[in-house]
Amino acid sequence: MKIHVTAIVLASLAAPALAQDGDAEAGEKAFRQCKACHSVVDDAGETVVKGGQVGPNLYGLSGRTAGTVEDFNYSDLMVAAGEAGLEWDQESFTGYVQDPTPWLKEYSGEDGRGKMTFKLRKEEDAADIWAYLASVGPES
Repeated sequence: MKIHVTAIVLASLAAPALAQDGDAEAGEKAFRQCKACHSVVDDAGETVVKGGQVGPNLYGLSGRTAGTVEDFNYSDLMVAAGEAGLEWDQESFTGYVQDPTPWLKEYSGEDGRGKMTFKLRKEEDAADIWAYLASVGPES
């Protein structure tokens, strides 16, 4: 009996981690709401996803230090988060896109305002968008 209970507990603990992996195909659809402000342009200058220029290019986001896309004018709060060590991964991306300014304040310990005002409502969409951006990003 103890083995079955342990297996059930372990499986239930692993389920949220597995759910965070995201679905790139669903992420492509969910990314439509991001295209108003963000594009995805590869290192050779080829457009992967045509979008706005209000936000930074999201190509190669995974592992990038926050606030470091060349020639993009970030908020002081985003720069502070990068200086505090923020490197984008699925967990940080998911938290950030759901409530950007408060998330950056908590991460950096600084006061101020971020530039991103959009809030993604569903955590699942954030994981899916992360999976999509990883699928169109550089090969690891």
